[in-house]
Amino acid sequence: MKIVLSATGPGFEAAVDERFGRCPYFLYIDSETLEIEATDNPGEKASGGAGIVAAQAVADKDVKAVLTGHIGPNAHEVLSKAGIKMFTDVTGKVREAVESFKSGNLKESTGPTVAGHFGKGPRV
Repeated sequence: MKIVLSATGPGFEAAVDERFGRCPYFLYIDSETLEIEATDNPGEKASGGAGIVAAQAVADKDVKAVLTGHIGPNAHEVLSKAGIKMFTDVTGKVREAVESFKSGNLKESTGPTVAGHFGKGPRV
């Protein structure tokens, strides 16, 4: 299954970014083979609509699940319409998050977890 994680860096040892729409990287991972593709998030530097831009980029990649810290309302709507499952409150290293997903230890999100514009501004 193809999944995507919001990440602070381009590899398995990067941290899962709590922000979906404004994370620096998306890591597309085949959960069976662990093949990984790192891409820049086109929403990271968007002046507005970051969640929508990011969610559309993910939806275009035939992803089945998103693993991230938080999902805002606009991204949630786009991902929901695309039939993509969302798992939030994901923390730690990307490698650990993938293992938690494969083990069934992550909880699927049923709605946005933050208000719009969460994560806008510099990362602290």
